[in-house]
Amino acid sequence: MEKFIIEGGVPLEGEIEPSGNKNAALPILAACLLTDEKVILNNLPDIQDVQTMRALLQSLGVSISQIATHKWEIQAREIRPADLDPDLSSKIRASILLAGPMVARMGTLRLPPPGGDVIGRRRVDTHIFALNALGANVEYNRHFTFKAQSLHGANILLDEASVTATENTIMAAVLANGTTTIKNAASEPHVQELCNFLNILGAKIENIGSNTLVIHGVPKLHGGEYEIGADYLEVISFIGASVVTKGSIRIKNAGVEHLDMIRMVFRRLGVDWQVVDKDIVVPREQSLAIESDLGEAIPEISVMPWPAFPTDLMSIAIVVATQSNGTVLFHDWMYPSRMFFTDKLVGMGAQIVLCDPHRCIVQGPSRLYGEKMESPDIRAGMALLLAALSAKGCSTIRNVAQIERGYERIDDKLKALGANISRQ
Repeated sequence: MEKFIIEGGVPLEGEIEPSGNKNAALPILAACLLTDEKVILNNLPDIQDVQTMRALLQSLGVSISQIATHKWEIQAREIRPADLDPDLSSKIRASILLAGPMVARMGTLRLPPPGGDVIGRRRVDTHIFALNALGANVEYNRHFTFKAQSLHGANILLDEASVTATENTIMAAVLANGTTTIKNAASEPHVQELCNFLNILGAKIENIGSNTLVIHGVPKLHGGEYEIGADYLEVISFIGASVVTKGSIRIKNAGVEHLDMIRMVFRRLGVDWQVVDKDIVVPREQSLAIESDLGEAIPEISVMPWPAFPTDLMSIAIVVATQSNGTVLFHDWMYPSRMFFTDKLVGMGAQIVLCDPHRCIVQGPSRLYGEKMESPDIRAGMALLLAALSAKGCSTIRNVAQIERGYERIDDKLKALGANISRQ
């Protein structure tokens, strides 16, 4: 099991360019099943989750060739409803994204339970309700069996604004007969990217970026080429790393159009940045003072569906708050295990009270000290890496494969910015 050794306290300096959005790449790869023609994808992140999705697609008969490190040619000319490898399926939550396109294209799929980060229960009921509405039958007996003679348009109100359920419904609906309306749809940047990609292939999706999608089914999709946008979660991770190390960096092609709400929240932690064309410049001078609510009340930062503050950035914001002056309450009602990494921050010297599985109070600033830790999941692992970069002394982070499921060559990128980090 590989580990990172980090000597903290080194300000980050220089320029960096984020990788492609992992959460866009995975559904877009799954959507390649919807056409028998060639698709070329650019700016795919070279990470383990993407490689796992590649293996799953190839097990279904999809031809994939790597033109360059971040460029693939994909063709699902002759696919088969093969039983998916349960070990591969258990590695990523995104394996469930194969259901929508396979039911639309082949009428069947047998899917082992999906995996992913252990951050609490992640229900799949919304997927089933939506696919049922489109005409699919779903059975569960320690695995899922999806079947459909044909799919038809429907008016669908999702019982939660689930990203993956929205994506599955979109992919199934683009080849269904008639028009589908999806209400309470997720609208995250990666959902928008999936819609834009499908439209390039000939789909007819309207109201992209809203919570009500209208999809006019078409009989067939054709091939095409698409470039995946910047991973905004990686962008904010680098902003956080710059701030907690008191550095100054420039993030090129940062996808600034998606960061307005996130910027509002980070301003409440005393953090801001400059937008220069398509780049973000993080200045060394930050107030790092938590902004109180009216009447000097302790502020609350809570996650909500997009375009509000995303749950995947809660861990990063908590680490930044440990270096800001003041008190703030964090509330993540979505996942009951999201905050269970905070005990590791406390062990490093942070002043954090874990109120319950969903809430914690952070009092800052705190001097952090090097510690030996293990990465529990992608986002918490990256947050611990930020804490280690800020800390006095040496830190060891084990199980870095968890971090690298979502961050491409993160140690090399940090080294390029001057971080003292090595892999063992």
